[in-house]
Amino acid sequence: MYLPRRASRATTAFRPGRVRIAAAALASAAAVAVLTGCSGFESTSDICSSGEYPVLSVGETGSACVSDKKEPPTGFARYPEGKVPQQVDDKWDVYWDTHTLDKDGNTIDAPDAD
Repeated sequence: MYLPRRASRATTAFRPGRVRIAAAALASAAAVAVLTGCSGFESTSDICSSGEYPVLSVGETGSACVSDKKEPPTGFARYPEGKVPQQVDDKWDVYWDTHTLDKDGNTIDAPDAD
């Protein structure tokens, strides 16, 4: 009588090394999802570099960055307090696409805003 060969207990045993690798891979994937908010890898860019501040073109929608040690050049003004854009496409960066300052420092609709 022929008896089928059975696998030894050693070949079918639970392998903790493989489980650790799988657990580490799942933990890594979960960490990536949590840290990126499941929204992909978005990045933000600061309006100006360290040591600079943004200024707005008077009567226009243009802007520039000026050294913290200097005053705004002619034709530019500091943004009103509390309305300074910090990062590209943030609330105030988008706002100043359609607004500007007049020569008296009042906020007005930008001349070319539709």
